[in-house]
Amino acid sequence: MAAMKKAFLHLGSNEGDRYEHLNNAIHAIEQRLGAVHQKSSVYETEPWGEKEQLPFLNIALEIETHLLPHKLLLEINKIEDESGRTRTKKWGSRILDIDILFINNEVIKDEKLTIPHPYIEKRNFVMVPLNEIAGELIHPILNQNIAALLKESTDTCEVKLWNANIDTEK
Repeated sequence: MAAMKKAFLHLGSNEGDRYEHLNNAIHAIEQRLGAVHQKSSVYETEPWGEKEQLPFLNIALEIETHLLPHKLLLEINKIEDESGRTRTKKWGSRILDIDILFINNEVIKDEKLTIPHPYIEKRNFVMVPLNEIAGELIHPILNQNIAALLKESTDTCEVKLWNANIDTEK
């Protein structure tokens, strides 16, 4: 079995029962990917990129997983697909979106996976929840922590606290 890795994930939903989609995804992550060590509050955010859609609910997670990065991505894609997600339009509406932000201090760039996730520092909807649980986390390419990157952000998209806790008890 591979060594345990700390991974940070970002989840978003803007279709249907957004809260329930996040809740179900976190439950699936706990069952299939590894232990969830930290969960941010839930934030409601205006869409980024494609503006003509409903607001998103977003949450950041810290998990511990034994899965190697590409296997982790494969399993995340399965969870998204099982939620009913269809991939039709870049930055479009979605039932569920799960992104791998960081895995330990690894840097990976190939045709299937980029770690750290690109654009983290340009997206407040990612950095605000991530800052809540890992503000001191150092971006391995930018060599700054998340709190500093958020402070320097030029993103104007509104990110507001939606709910302080998410209940993943099933």
